[in-house]
Amino acid sequence: MNPFQQYGVTQGERLLRKLGHQGKFIFRMEDAHALTRELGIKNLRVLLSQLVRGGWLQHLSRGLYAFGAVTPASPQIPSFAIATARVKPSAISHWSALHFHGFTEQIPRTVTAFTPRRVITPSMRRTTDHGTDNPHYWEIAGVCYEYIFVTRAAFFGIEEIWMSEFFKVPITDPERTLLEGFISPRYFGGLGEILSILESHLGTVNVDKLINYALHYQKAAVIKRLGWALESAGVSENKLVPLLKFPLTGYRILDPVRPLSGRHNKRWMIDENLSPGVLIEALTNTNSRGGKAE
Repeated sequence: MNPFQQYGVTQGERLLRKLGHQGKFIFRMEDAHALTRELGIKNLRVLLSQLVRGGWLQHLSRGLYAFGAVTPASPQIPSFAIATARVKPSAISHWSALHFHGFTEQIPRTVTAFTPRRVITPSMRRTTDHGTDNPHYWEIAGVCYEYIFVTRAAFFGIEEIWMSEFFKVPITDPERTLLEGFISPRYFGGLGEILSILESHLGTVNVDKLINYALHYQKAAVIKRLGWALESAGVSENKLVPLLKFPLTGYRILDPVRPLSGRHNKRWMIDENLSPGVLIEALTNTNSRGGKAE
């Protein structure tokens, strides 16, 4: 069926051309509505629905659309741009950010973004299990998108990156991306992957920024894990003083994914259920996420 059957090809093409000239390859209903009088469109919803059925548009969420793959002169729309447009505010994070920054060669199957908004997926409505062991995704055009909740206070360390001449995307910077590994190791299959990355890329990471981010996050377990890891990687003690001085009552577990070891490090108040420099066993337990790339 011709997607412009009711209105004629010219009208639909003119709408998309106008939006494209404005750089709105991802747009909201209001953006299109602002052009209806100029273009003589009487029933915008019907036209947009026909454009979606014809593959000229993708329907991302209520009132949000992106140009489709068959739309003439449309640039390729990065999945990162779709992810962060679909939920605002949000930023590409976790495995997707690790891969983007070159910290891992593992190509994520899923585009991950964190957000201070509570995102409810269709699968969540069908079950009471919202736990992280059973992730819930949005799927758009064969790509899975996972939104991970963080508090407003934890929504920091984000930079804007141009993915192309048309799309600028918020992504956690390298240090904030690494810090997330110490905040929520379970999303990475355990702390082993992050320790390995830190050891391999210590020379390119801004250690002072990473430490400041941890102190800003204000969670003792995260601060002590990071301090232990940086010391194990050979960072000088004078840089670690603020982490050492952070008050803590009681021991914290180094890797929450692994069982307690009973080996207590009094200096960092950490249960050392991973040994410094011994990462082989941890890496074999790391969650492998091979598949589709951004």
